[in-house]
Amino acid sequence: MDDARTLLESLPLDLQAQVQRSVPLNSLTTLQVGGPAALLCPVFNPEHALRFQALALDRQIPFFILGGGSNVLADDRGFRGLILHVSTENLDRKGDTVRAGAGLSFDGLIERTLGLGLTGLEFASGIPGTLGGALVGNAGCYGHEIGEFLVEALLLRPDGRLETVGPEEFGFRYRETDLRETGTVVLEAVLRLQRGDVDQAMNLRHERILDRRTKHPVDQPSAGSWFRNLAAAEPGERRQAAGVLLEQAGAKDMSEGKARVFAKHANMIINTGGATSADVLKLAARMKFAVQEKFGVHLVEEVRYLEP
Repeated sequence: MDDARTLLESLPLDLQAQVQRSVPLNSLTTLQVGGPAALLCPVFNPEHALRFQALALDRQIPFFILGGGSNVLADDRGFRGLILHVSTENLDRKGDTVRAGAGLSFDGLIERTLGLGLTGLEFASGIPGTLGGALVGNAGCYGHEIGEFLVEALLLRPDGRLETVGPEEFGFRYRETDLRETGTVVLEAVLRLQRGDVDQAMNLRHERILDRRTKHPVDQPSAGSWFRNLAAAEPGERRQAAGVLLEQAGAKDMSEGKARVFAKHANMIINTGGATSADVLKLAARMKFAVQEKFGVHLVEEVRYLEP
């Protein structure tokens, strides 16, 4: 955005001190792909969120909400608008509930709540990203989802309203909510946990992390599962893993430039060093086409594409 400097200088001094120009998105996303964002605006509290959003609306500037950077592919041409980087990391306990900032690492939240003697979230140990991203995408695994634990959340609506809502407002469903594409910002959330057997929960946490390390590219840049799993064939049955179809369609042998399919999981793309967004998009399209051609199944992307 050519007038990024002018826009930055028009901000109140307290906000100017926080905003950064031309921040490379490859440093803010787990896939480590993406060009510069015109302005990066850290959101540490509801007031910051309101003011940055009001600026974007007033100037008719596009904005994108970014948390931990997982499940996102940023374009190499960058993003010409504002990146609202949710950085709220507060955590307060009251009985069996915790109030947590949406910018808190999801796995960090699990570790800290176990330290407080509260169990329930250990099933999700090792899932990357932030609490806010987990809520908007209804993150889950092993038969559980984060939506099961939500009591209420503080939202910043696209029209500038701050609103506290219950879980029904999210419309939780498999890896999806009604908020995902609306531009709504999750700022805080209250979760109800339980005072269970912490030792047992810690053992499960270690098992989940070990399992993730054996199946997921935890030491290589990746956005996570690229496509959503398919609906169950019959009520009560488990969902069909997209990775199984991709493997049977030969996806594990696919690569484009510096992007390739992870050898241990056919539903994950890794950046082997210097992959471009074009490499990744072309590879994902090939994977999707292979499943469509072999099985007649249309895969749906779980990773969001941040266009310029």
